[in-house]
Amino acid sequence: MPMMGWGMGFGMFLFPLLFLVLIIAVFGWRDRRMWGPHRGSRELEIVRERYAKGEITREQFEQMLRDLGYQ
Repeated sequence: MPMMGWGMGFGMFLFPLLFLVLIIAVFGWRDRRMWGPHRGSRELEIVRERYAKGEITREQFEQMLRDLGYQ
């Protein structure tokens, strides 16, 4: 019977650690979504204007959006 204590001790260490990692991941994801690129930013306006004027192609437009983190 002395071996039963090992499994319980490991679980009591592992589950709080996993819970802490989960909480950190959720807050990191949320902060990234909140503080990431804003849809009304000046960079997006410039790229849209250039595309509307015909200065850049659709492929260049889409690449610039990806580079800025909008897609």
